[in-house]
Amino acid sequence: RGPTVRRCSSLTLSARRRRLLRPRPVRAMWGAAWAALQIAAVAALDDGLGRTPPMGWRSWNLFGGNVNQGLMERIMEGMASKKRQVDGAPTSLCDLGYCDVGLDDNWQKCGAGSAGYQYHDASGRPIINTASFPDMAAMTAKAHGLGLTAGWYLNNCICSEGQEPTQSMYEQDVHFLTDVFGFDGVKLDGCGKQMDLDKWSKLINATGRKVVIENCHWGETVPIADWCPWHFFRTCGDVRPSYGSVVGNLQTTVRWAQQNLSRPGCWSYPDMLEVGVSGLSIAEARSHFGAWCIVSSPLTLSHDVTNDTVSDTVWPIISNREAIAVNQAWAGHSGSPFKESDARVRLADFTHVVGGVVTPHDGDSVPSFQYFHKPLGGGRVAVLMMNHGPTAQKLSLFQADVPNLACSVCHVRDVWNRKDLPPLEHDFAANVESHDSVFLVLSPMPTQFQV
Repeated sequence: RGPTVRRCSSLTLSARRRRLLRPRPVRAMWGAAWAALQIAAVAALDDGLGRTPPMGWRSWNLFGGNVNQGLMERIMEGMASKKRQVDGAPTSLCDLGYCDVGLDDNWQKCGAGSAGYQYHDASGRPIINTASFPDMAAMTAKAHGLGLTAGWYLNNCICSEGQEPTQSMYEQDVHFLTDVFGFDGVKLDGCGKQMDLDKWSKLINATGRKVVIENCHWGETVPIADWCPWHFFRTCGDVRPSYGSVVGNLQTTVRWAQQNLSRPGCWSYPDMLEVGVSGLSIAEARSHFGAWCIVSSPLTLSHDVTNDTVSDTVWPIISNREAIAVNQAWAGHSGSPFKESDARVRLADFTHVVGGVVTPHDGDSVPSFQYFHKPLGGGRVAVLMMNHGPTAQKLSLFQADVPNLACSVCHVRDVWNRKDLPPLEHDFAANVESHDSVFLVLSPMPTQFQV
């Protein structure tokens, strides 16, 4: 049977979940002026982690619940393999920054719990399905031996715990995460009852082990100016492998950029990359990657890195060091739209998955074209010009429209083609195919004063 479709906002909480979560007001929303970026900084975890958007790979899109230790270890080998090149040099995905390999749901032995719990025993310990994962510690050790880090997954969705959690469940999950298995990151999902992110964070940090924390509450537990006990947070439900879903999820990052609540140690995250997953054209995959780069989203691959056909196809996109550099830069703003068309278009599958339910995004249309910007420092600004329309169109960029641009005559770098273009003195124009994009870095000419 196909998925159920219902309409809701990704920020709407059920009455049950409102009781579970601490009230966390969201103060400023869409349409904030640039001056709003001067609000107080997020009090992120002061552990040195997540200072740039995390990069890596996670298992759900490829394997779903059909995952095991052997599959994960082969992915690790693929992440460390140097069989492809960048600029003539053998290069692995980890060389590019994608060094974390995350195991998602279904490591647990469903139904093996006690006292009404699905996969926790009477003392609160998580019960591993050893038929699928015979030696989890050996799996993380393999990652470390390859120069990678390893991520786990808790508050699971498959056979989720429906009873109120005990303190010992939190403590034992953290003990196995850090001391027993030696993971370096954890995705905390929103399906079970272990929803207290303050508790998770305090327990994890008390161990002394450095663990990157992903808040995967689908946009329902969000930061405020003085509270962010995680390193990155989902702004929406799960993305689907379609351009409509990608663009819908992208829009959910905007409010956090406008409030300056997406920043080092507390990044907004519209879900994993669907690049290399069936459903997107090359142009759409390129725009998807560029969009995640320019809004400073964590870059989490999810394709089969052991499949040469798929990997060869997406390698020019995901190995683009200039695009990655835009993603990793920080100069005070995480990236947001600055110009869009008055004309609107409807995109097929303008949805995301919230709690297992395919859910339309708010609104029923997007601008025909949309331009994003991100300051890079030194007077440089990245610009992504996206054509959301159904046909090719001429996109024009006027120098005066670009926020924080510190040049009267600007050097223009074409990120996708990795080449310099003629200097920009007034405007730039390009014919852009449907769902494709132009990715530029504008900067002062070498002889100009740089701020």
